[in-house]
Amino acid sequence: LAQRSAAAAKEIKTLIGDSSAKVEEGSRLVSDAGATMQEIVDSIGRVTAIMSGIAMASQEQSAGIEQVNQAIAQMDQVTQQNAALVEEAAAASTSMREQAQLLSQLVSTFRFEPEAAAGRPSLKNAGRPALTMRQAA
Repeated sequence: LAQRSAAAAKEIKTLIGDSSAKVEEGSRLVSDAGATMQEIVDSIGRVTAIMSGIAMASQEQSAGIEQVNQAIAQMDQVTQQNAALVEEAAAASTSMREQAQLLSQLVSTFRFEPEAAAGRPSLKNAGRPALTMRQAA
């Protein structure tokens, strides 16, 4: 009986030792899992910060693109206004050219005759050639 009790006590001691080792291994695994979970939480925090930065940069880019679109629209409007002004200037230039030609034709009907002025002196036109109209040919 004493031998059996000693063997049972020895077996119980071995089982308690094995259980204690397994509890220590389980505790170490739980600690490792906790550290891994903390690393995951930290990584998620960094990813969240990066995503927030990306979202902010996207909003800034969107605002910048909107400003570029507005500038392009303004440039288009100014270009159209300039085109209209160019057309008006071209029309005005054509009109002025036509008026200059007409004025040139009208002025060409007048001629200066220095000998006619010499025969009729006047105080008002003294020393100036007389202005006469030419007959149309």
